[in-house]
Amino acid sequence: MQAPRDVFPPLPSSRLNLLLQRWWGRQSPSRQDRLATLAPLTSVLLFLAAITFAFWYLRNEEVSRAEESLRRDTEVAQQEIRLHLVDNQEQLLRIAREVATRAITPEQFVTQAAGFLQARPAVRYLNWLNARGELRASQSLQSGAVTEDFEQVAHGAGLLAGEGAASAPQASEAALEAVRAMRQPTYSRPFRNADGVWVFQLQVPIIDRGAFAGVLVAEYGLDTLLRTAVPAEVTVRHPVSILDVDFSPLVSTVTNLPGQRSAPPSMTLDLPLTPAANGLMLRGQGYRTTAGLVGNTLFWMVVALSALTVWTLLATWRHMRRRAQIQNALINETNFRRAMENSMLTGMRATDMDGRVTYVNPAFCAMTGYAESDLLDTLPPFPYWPSDRVDEHMRIFQQELQGRSPAGGIEVKVQRKDGSNFDARLYVSPLIDPRGQQTGWMTSMTNITEAKRIRDQLSASHERFTTVLEGLDAAVSVLSVQQGELLFANRSYRLWFGADARGHDLLANGDAAYTEVPEDDVDAMSGLPTQELTDIGTHPREVYVESLQMWFDVRTRYLQWTDGRLAQMLIATDITARRRVEEQAQQQAERAQVTSRLVTMGEMASSVAHELNQPLTAITNYCNGIVSRVRNNAINTEELVAALQKTARQAERAGQVIHRIRAFVKKSEPQRQAAKAQDIVEDAVELAGIELRRRKVAIHTYVAQRLPLLRVDPILIEQVLMNLLKNAAEAIDTSQMPAERRHIELQVVPRQSPDEGSVIEFSVTDAGPGMREEVISRLFEAFFSTKAEGLGIGLSLCRSIIESHHGRMRAENLYNGSTVIGCRFAFTLPVDQTPPADRLPAPAVPKDVSASNPNAAAS
Repeated sequence: MQAPRDVFPPLPSSRLNLLLQRWWGRQSPSRQDRLATLAPLTSVLLFLAAITFAFWYLRNEEVSRAEESLRRDTEVAQQEIRLHLVDNQEQLLRIAREVATRAITPEQFVTQAAGFLQARPAVRYLNWLNARGELRASQSLQSGAVTEDFEQVAHGAGLLAGEGAASAPQASEAALEAVRAMRQPTYSRPFRNADGVWVFQLQVPIIDRGAFAGVLVAEYGLDTLLRTAVPAEVTVRHPVSILDVDFSPLVSTVTNLPGQRSAPPSMTLDLPLTPAANGLMLRGQGYRTTAGLVGNTLFWMVVALSALTVWTLLATWRHMRRRAQIQNALINETNFRRAMENSMLTGMRATDMDGRVTYVNPAFCAMTGYAESDLLDTLPPFPYWPSDRVDEHMRIFQQELQGRSPAGGIEVKVQRKDGSNFDARLYVSPLIDPRGQQTGWMTSMTNITEAKRIRDQLSASHERFTTVLEGLDAAVSVLSVQQGELLFANRSYRLWFGADARGHDLLANGDAAYTEVPEDDVDAMSGLPTQELTDIGTHPREVYVESLQMWFDVRTRYLQWTDGRLAQMLIATDITARRRVEEQAQQQAERAQVTSRLVTMGEMASSVAHELNQPLTAITNYCNGIVSRVRNNAINTEELVAALQKTARQAERAGQVIHRIRAFVKKSEPQRQAAKAQDIVEDAVELAGIELRRRKVAIHTYVAQRLPLLRVDPILIEQVLMNLLKNAAEAIDTSQMPAERRHIELQVVPRQSPDEGSVIEFSVTDAGPGMREEVISRLFEAFFSTKAEGLGIGLSLCRSIIESHHGRMRAENLYNGSTVIGCRFAFTLPVDQTPPADRLPAPAVPKDVSASNPNAAAS
């Protein structure tokens, strides 16, 4: 790297420290000055804290006294209202007892009620209701007396409203129900009466010999209750109000004029309105009476003088702090510069205009092995110049002094003090002082020995890599995505496709790789997702090139070329020979299928002959019997027709057996079609039944109902089932199993597999001796057999058939504890996912009605 041009020539460390210490001794404030500045500031702050605490304490004392006065007055108001309500409740209970004992008449009740109301102006009226809710008597200060001789009112809670109201509030009805239920005095919720006044009712039950006989209803006006029950000296000091359950004020001792807004209280205290217990709250409010204490002139003068003093002291302190910060910044800058120079791996050397060394950093000394004292004030030739390269270094040094050094640096050899050499690169820049005059040259030196070694190794590695790519049998090419330019092509690619990009495009075969982009539109490709494309792995694909008559395994991936462009790398391997081998193997597998079926039918030849012998014998017997009876004229037309029909059925049965065997043997090309599992199982069991009956092995078949269709080659699946059934029968017969274990179970059921999805499982389970674990692990290998005459292609071919239908096949032993009780072979087939309109019906195979009863023909 090139050294900056505005670097001043560094000073020796000892000289710089001496100058800093002298300057700091002249400029730094003494400890006494700092204490002299902080002492007045601390005193002013303490004085302000004392004044603030005094005002805060006095203010809290005033607030505490106001809160105590509010609590005391509110509790007095609560107690007075409570005594008033309790006294009224006691009087009403006494009147209720007199009414219950019939000690007074309605007229006498009215007289007592009038005296009761005159002594208690908060009670608006007093009603007497019987148990049916009929008004017996009523007395109010406004309307006078009402008895049952003068007015009858409807039943129910409507009589509680008084004053002849049409309907009572719900609060009155709820209170009446509570009184009737609990037989206790009950206070109703507050409500507005017909006059728009907030009231609540006290309902006292009348109990006659333990039965509910009526109720006394006393209605309190909240406003009157508040004015008459609360002492005047309390309302003078603090406003008192009654609140609803939602804390909304109903009545208050302070009334605001219309349009007048009252100041919000600074203190409030809420107490329940006992003994009503109806949700009403009694609120006392208080206001601060002194607000000018803080605005005292003396207080503000003290605050102003203190603020001025603090400002003066802060200005002085800020000035001294700025001086200290500048000093610290200078020291930190010097220390940072020294630490940076000491930690640099690049060697720095400064010379004056005459070529004399004026400065070297520790990295330069560490590179050359010389101390700072060995290099300062030296002139060329310098001690770190190799003795055999002094002339070359002198020429380079003269170029430095003349300012003709190349900007890219100069590569030289440098000799250490121990005599070893290393490669270095020098960068030269002029040293300019603050006045703009050049005072010397600054040279930076970097050790490039390791970098040069790595560069040489990379060059050799690149040559080896290119040699390997050129020797590959696969074609390797790299194509620029934006320009469509062939960036690299090895020998095999050039041999097959030439030196242009058309072969790459042919192998890519439509992959999003090669697109001709006009030169003017190259900038539009700057938004390609380079990172996402390069993270994508290879994409293997087999491509056939018609012009070369060759198959290629093509793998492509995106990468970022050395110049930053997005490119696509393609590797094409010749797989023509492999494809031919695969085609031959496929043909061999198809021939093996036919061979397997022929081998199976060869093993079943004797059983087939026995199976055909039964219908042929029956036909012979029928024909001989008919001939005998015709000669003797002992048969009529109906009997003759019946005998001929039986003969025809036996002939059809023999023909059906031959038809199935021919179709099973001659089938070669797989022909997938929509087929039913039931039909496949029936055909396979019918063909295998010959072998099973010969070996005296029973078979139990279970096929689930409503199975979906399969898209398979039915003959191939029948071949697999035939092989599994035949192997199971051979295992049972060869092991001479007893009669209770000479049976095979064939099940076909649907399964739901997380790997395969919806499948149909075919399983063949026998009760034979089972197999060894090492045999099960190699059971499906080609040419592996446990039979002395076996070819070892049966189960291998079965698994190939199942896997060609995208299914799976497995085998396992069945255990009862640690004892093997049989073996189970199972394979799965995927269900048909094609639409119903595209499904081809399975070819119909005529069924032999007498196949299930082989002795029917002989009868």
